[in-house]
Amino acid sequence: MKLRSSFPLLILFVFACSLPTAAQPTATFAPKPTEQATETPTQAPTAETPRIPDHTSYLLDTVIDYDLHRVSVTERIQYPNHTGQELPALTLAIAANLWVDCFHLNEVTVDEIPVTGYALNQHRLDLPLPTPLAPDSVSTVTLRYSLSLPYMDQVHSQRARIFGYSDIQMNLVNWYPFIVPFKDGEWVIREPWSHGEYLVYPIADFDVNLKFTTPENQPIVAASGSAEQKGASTSYTLTNGRAFAISASREFQVSQTQVDNVTVYSYYLPIYKNAGEAAMSASAQALQVFSQRFGKYPHNTLSIVIADFKDSMEFSGLYFHSRSFYDLYDGTVQNYLTMVAVHETGHQWWFEQVANDQAEEAWLDEALTTYSELLYYESVYPDLIPWWWSYRIDFFDPQGKIDIPIYEGQNADTYKAIVYFNGAHFLKDLRERIGDEAFFAFLQDYYSQEKNGIATSDDFFRILNEHTNVNYSDIVHAYFSKR
Repeated sequence: MKLRSSFPLLILFVFACSLPTAAQPTATFAPKPTEQATETPTQAPTAETPRIPDHTSYLLDTVIDYDLHRVSVTERIQYPNHTGQELPALTLAIAANLWVDCFHLNEVTVDEIPVTGYALNQHRLDLPLPTPLAPDSVSTVTLRYSLSLPYMDQVHSQRARIFGYSDIQMNLVNWYPFIVPFKDGEWVIREPWSHGEYLVYPIADFDVNLKFTTPENQPIVAASGSAEQKGASTSYTLTNGRAFAISASREFQVSQTQVDNVTVYSYYLPIYKNAGEAAMSASAQALQVFSQRFGKYPHNTLSIVIADFKDSMEFSGLYFHSRSFYDLYDGTVQNYLTMVAVHETGHQWWFEQVANDQAEEAWLDEALTTYSELLYYESVYPDLIPWWWSYRIDFFDPQGKIDIPIYEGQNADTYKAIVYFNGAHFLKDLRERIGDEAFFAFLQDYYSQEKNGIATSDDFFRILNEHTNVNYSDIVHAYFSKR
């Protein structure tokens, strides 16, 4: 997730999307007319069993009325049942339904059979299936719905408003229904909270076909995935992603740079050109550092989008970067624009590829992503390491057990200090104890083994123990309450 900015004179917490860019004939032989044809017994051909997809896929045909802030969607979900058991129903998360008069569900079908006996309660849709879905089989769910987007009012809202529209942009985040993970006989769907992330995303493939009702005056679009123009529509494709996001504005300007086969885009307002390009440069450098330290970046685009709200927030192949960081940019790399850009880039590894239960075990992505900032400074600006520890971490005197769920974080600032900042201290102490060789071998192996999955604390320590025999139990005791 996001890292909210915090610094001596201003404390901003981050609670916690890309752009443009015959069968061979078979010979047959008939017997000669003078010969008696002999019929040879043959085995009847058997139809090849269709391959079951590895994970869910989403096709979203989307039409946006930018000026009226309305969206209409036909969504087709192909869901393969890899749970090992028969499923009489599916559970979907619909975060947009948390906003009053926003989400309007018009029709649901399963394998082309209309379904009416579903239950939609807050952000949870329980969808009974006409026929139970057997293990290793596939069903197709089709939903037709519309969105009336909320205004992103930051003053009169307890939750950070990053979904909806402002005077300068429209943001579609957590805007489509998705099937939540199924684990230990239950659907994993958590309660929303005032701070931190609560949704748990399975890996999925996305095809989003997007068009506007006014193509002659359509905005510039940033989106998760690679873009291809198809007539009046733009098709975005994202493979092995978690959460597909879109941002649109008629005021965006765009810069881009290349890192190997990855195009990094930066979307900003004209007055923030220098800051927008600085954020792009930091993310491009971080892509190189993290690809070396953890594993190759999985997508071919990454977009940074200025956010008209007081948070930065990660999604697949895209992150929002708070406008307040652009305001504070001082032309150096010793600032929150750079640090949080690196942080959000790190989430493309810790969240996007190696996911976790963000409500119950937030430390798994947030501590790793915060510590990834240090690895960036170590590689690119090593003289700034003491400054980073002092300014970013220790100024807030972080302490407390880092394995708290978001519901026990007291408030946004306390939660951040414990999970993000004391989490960075845990990784520092662990690295010093087991040594750099074991530590970085562990990080690469953890990324490799848990890529595309949803990791747990048990997975973290199981893989760690494969790389060291050093006793670190006292460190675990100091930072964890549940181990």
